[in-house]
Amino acid sequence: MYKNLLLTGAALILLFTGCKQNNKDTGADTKDSKPEIPFFWENANLYFLLTDRFNNADETNDLNFDRTLETAPMRGFQGGDIKGITAKIKEGYFNDLGINAIWFTPVVEQIHGGTDEGTGFTYAFHGYWAKDWTSLDPNFGTMEDLAELVSVAHQNNIRIVMDAVINHRGPVTEQDKVWPNDWVRTSPKCEFNSYETAVRCALVENLPDILTESNQNVELPKELVDKWKKEGRYEQEMAELDAFFERTGYPRAPRFYIIKWLSDYVRDFGIDGYRADTVRHIEEGVWAEFKKECEAAFDQWKLKNPELVLDGNKFYMVGEVYDYDIISSGKSFDFGDVKVNYYDHGFDSMINFEFKKSAEGSYETLFSTYSDTLNTTSSGFQVLNYLTSHDDGSPFDKERKKPYETATKLLLSPGTAQIYYGDESARGLIIEGTQGDATLRSFMNWDDIKTDPETKNVLNHWQKLGKFRSRHPAIGAGRHEMISEAPYVFQRSFSKGDFKDIVVIGLNQEKGLKSISVGSAFKDGATLKDAYSGTTTVVKNSTVRIESPFSTVLLEETGS
Repeated sequence: MYKNLLLTGAALILLFTGCKQNNKDTGADTKDSKPEIPFFWENANLYFLLTDRFNNADETNDLNFDRTLETAPMRGFQGGDIKGITAKIKEGYFNDLGINAIWFTPVVEQIHGGTDEGTGFTYAFHGYWAKDWTSLDPNFGTMEDLAELVSVAHQNNIRIVMDAVINHRGPVTEQDKVWPNDWVRTSPKCEFNSYETAVRCALVENLPDILTESNQNVELPKELVDKWKKEGRYEQEMAELDAFFERTGYPRAPRFYIIKWLSDYVRDFGIDGYRADTVRHIEEGVWAEFKKECEAAFDQWKLKNPELVLDGNKFYMVGEVYDYDIISSGKSFDFGDVKVNYYDHGFDSMINFEFKKSAEGSYETLFSTYSDTLNTTSSGFQVLNYLTSHDDGSPFDKERKKPYETATKLLLSPGTAQIYYGDESARGLIIEGTQGDATLRSFMNWDDIKTDPETKNVLNHWQKLGKFRSRHPAIGAGRHEMISEAPYVFQRSFSKGDFKDIVVIGLNQEKGLKSISVGSAFKDGATLKDAYSGTTTVVKNSTVRIESPFSTVLLEETGS
């Protein structure tokens, strides 16, 4: 698809050699010094950010397509871009936080105009209003920027997860015409009381819904054809589409065009996964088709770029079924008249909307419940836990009064951890004058990190837990066992093949000198390190003594 890019294999390495020197400066792992600790998605520290709101590294791309009208508060572009993400990887920000995967909001070209969605005039800064899946929005950056991001991330052993929107394109505006009736529906509006009224409907008013159920051959929308011709790439795009449909035998139906366009980012850049948007509003079989093409594309990229391959993990896909309490309800989502198990249709994991409720309970109830549920042989599955997000108006600790507890519960719970940008710096979630989810989407509070002592303390807590978790798959993927109720101490253990991992963690401990039972986790005479304080100790009579001013203890064998 991206023939003009020509940045694969050795060319990427030559272009971005400067990043490796930077990694050495920050102490980050590089591709040449790949850690021996295997990566498991079940234990990933997945950092989720709004591309436009994270870091602005290129002010020359801040204004495009005459997007100059005044918007409602926090509903216009603010300058964050792909280069901004890359810059923070190079600085070591993500490595210092223990991040080993980054998910960012869509960067494909958005509708050029804006619309009033009931909360004030809005431009598509969030990335969920696609105009053209085959190009990037210049406000976010270029294909070269994306290639560099993936390369630099991989050199730092960080996986890249992009955001896949297949359900809808952007709203209709004067600049962005509606696509033909054989591509989209504009009614009825979804009512969510049955499978039919949640899937074959328009999610919200003026958000054209792709006819994902259709197997009818359709021509490309005139708006898209005219755009490609103006940009001088119509022949190339058509040739690639012809080759795709000839290879796969799929009908030229709307969903297969989009599947082709999105899987190209996997094939050409080697992205490691997709977060799928609005999953329950598309027929589940479509997701299985999408996963199949992404897996094939990932295998092709690995075959062409063996020197850039991080590990043997397959392509990862996590889905958003909004407000689904998966721990309580199980793997199948209930539409009222139909139940659907999305794990059977291409998904490795699902976003866990229940976690913020679970986190209101005690540490032991939270940890043991999740360990038992996720490790049960008959019903075990993966989940992506979060406590704040970009569109959840009732997050855990919205007033940011409990940032330490937020970190401890999220990063020490079984399951994949989704850190929403600014969780680690207590970025405000209540912005005066905003309406709806705009209040959750302020620009990253970099100045607080630089100047405010308490913000630095909060960040330091997140960093210690995050790096400890990234070193120990047992935390997210292992089994939980309480050692002592008071003071509270527990162990996590994990084994797969020849790899074994075990840790002991103490929470709410006495500050100063403390004795901690390690149960049977470590043998007498073993030398342990408390990763929170940096203190080293030796096990005696299944107990260690730690002198530190902290109430958290993270015990690992030295050399871990």
